[in-house]
Amino acid sequence: MKQRDIFWFWLPLFASWLLMTAEGPIVSAAINRLPNEVIMLAAQGIAVSLAVTIESPVINILATSTALVKDRASYLLVRRFTLHWIVLLTAVSILIAFTPAFDLVVRQWLGTPDEIADWVQPGLQIMIFWTAAIAWRRFLQGVMIHFNQTRKIAWGTAVRLLASGGTVIGLATLTSWPGVVNGATALMAGVIAEALYATVAIRPLLQNELAPHGRSDGTPLTYRELFWFHLPLAGTAVMVLLVQPLVAFSLARLERPTESLAAWPVIFQIMLLARAAALALPEAVIALTKGPATYQPIRRFALTLAGLVALAILLFTFSPLARFYLFDVQDMTADVGALAQGSLIYFLPFPVLTVLSMWLRGVLINGRKTTAVNLAMVINMVVTVVILALGLAARWPGLPTAAVALSLALLAEILYLGWRTQRFIPIFTTKMATRSL
Repeated sequence: MKQRDIFWFWLPLFASWLLMTAEGPIVSAAINRLPNEVIMLAAQGIAVSLAVTIESPVINILATSTALVKDRASYLLVRRFTLHWIVLLTAVSILIAFTPAFDLVVRQWLGTPDEIADWVQPGLQIMIFWTAAIAWRRFLQGVMIHFNQTRKIAWGTAVRLLASGGTVIGLATLTSWPGVVNGATALMAGVIAEALYATVAIRPLLQNELAPHGRSDGTPLTYRELFWFHLPLAGTAVMVLLVQPLVAFSLARLERPTESLAAWPVIFQIMLLARAAALALPEAVIALTKGPATYQPIRRFALTLAGLVALAILLFTFSPLARFYLFDVQDMTADVGALAQGSLIYFLPFPVLTVLSMWLRGVLINGRKTTAVNLAMVINMVVTVVILALGLAARWPGLPTAAVALSLALLAEILYLGWRTQRFIPIFTTKMATRSL
């Protein structure tokens, strides 16, 4: 397998992630130009983090459908499985957004200041169908990736970005709605548009490779096998996305809580942009790993990608680009912008470590060793909680504490993933191995 073959398969997935991660900065830039921007940006960040946390069990439907949908029967089974998750998690969204559970979660558990919490609730109420749209399109995107139609993924994300960006700009220009209402409405418009595009884009596959009378691929997949394959991935995603509320919980209790909570979503968006290359990697690894002969080329590609990501984040942080982005593009206030810019240096290792973890996750998922991926995330969460707790006890600065917690936790996860994967492929040697995990 040649490096250019991996690159051209991965590139549309990267473009999709890059476009998707641009959505948050566009929305936050619009909110920053509306009244009461600090409160609105903090409320938007908490609303989005909660909505994404609720959807977390279906985030890895993308990996599940990429790995398991091979024929019409498996497509229908994974589709039914996805719909079951949609019903369950939409009910959870309604419960938190429209009942007293909101005060329990946002005010008591997260300790969100009242002036911010008052605006979180309308944002969550607008986003109650967020999980449904995300689950459906990730299921369909996984199918398209399996059948080497990754370009459609990038086009779908372009549709999403046009819908969300156009909506937030239009609402900011034509209405006097609060920033969090504009932002939540725009995000919903984007994910619904992308889900509709995926529904149309999958049709040629349903008429050909996944036609009702198409060929069957091996032993039929059972619901039980599907459940136990996906459950560790769902647990992993839940823990990944619990990190953002955990960080918000800590920031709300450390120095300068309002400014830190306003700066955190923008820093998180920068890190998401920096990690877009890494986040596109697992599905490429899953789809392209075809045996021992493919291990070394994919490893080489991942390590090269890690080096390029390191260079990119260094150039951004230590050049005028960071200041331009924070103060001109995002139009942040002087206090919040300075806090965000001064904290970026602490987050430098995070995108590079993400590349390594995503590569190893993809290898393990391809080998159907999803429990190992889940256990690695347990280690990640434990380290995150311990360091955040130490920061709270010692009253460390909020954003640097979050950066250290995230990076050290990811390093611990990589060490475990590397140990498990080394029993399957040679990470640091060129000799091929075929031993089972």
